[in-house]
Amino acid sequence: MSPVSLLLNILWIVFGGLWMALAWAIAAVIMAVTIIGLPWAWAAFNIASYTLLPFGRKAVSRAEYSGRPDIGTGLFGFAGNLIWLVLAGWWLALGHIITAILLAVTIVGIPFAWAHLKLAGIALWPIGKEIVPTDAVPLGFTRPRV
Repeated sequence: MSPVSLLLNILWIVFGGLWMALAWAIAAVIMAVTIIGLPWAWAAFNIASYTLLPFGRKAVSRAEYSGRPDIGTGLFGFAGNLIWLVLAGWWLALGHIITAILLAVTIVGIPFAWAHLKLAGIALWPIGKEIVPTDAVPLGFTRPRV
């Protein structure tokens, strides 16, 4: 993690990252308590770690990153995301949107508000996402030579 990412992550924790990461962890625990909710719990724990420290990492489609589809990126992933949206996604997205609005009032908070808005989108549809370092390259992708 670069020094800039580290500084931004520390400021992020102060400006709403900690309480939203806790909300994700609570959603994951609730899903894990019901045995059938384990796939959603796993996705929620991954996004909770991303919500705690988002700078220097990004969320990408697992199918695009790995180069092959899996159970979470196909029809079952679609159905799982619909269930997630109804059960927990909308209120996590709402929490990110409210936090983004509060942060956008200040000039310093605008980058953090933008990050919360991106997380609100992920909150609505988290199944099939992979959290990777920002400089990670998907399989099969070659960087152009300069």
